[in-house]
Amino acid sequence: MIELVEYLVSSLVPDGDYTVEQRDGNGASDIVITISKNDIGKIIGKQGKIARAIRTIVKSAGGRSSVKYNVVIEEKNEI
Repeated sequence: MIELVEYLVSSLVPDGDYTVEQRDGNGASDIVITISKNDIGKIIGKQGKIARAIRTIVKSAGGRSSVKYNVVIEEKNEI
């Protein structure tokens, strides 16, 4: 599932600074996209439509598995 999210993010932000990681929990798995402040708007989209579409694709792709997937978008802390 993480490969799918990496493909989607790399298509939206080809030269961006981002990481995609998976965090496992109780029956659910969070796929965390950490992206720089300059590129976060490309992932969220107008009124959150692109983020909603990414979440819908992930939930549809993971429908047959027993694990629920959640997509979390975080801003990268730049020092």
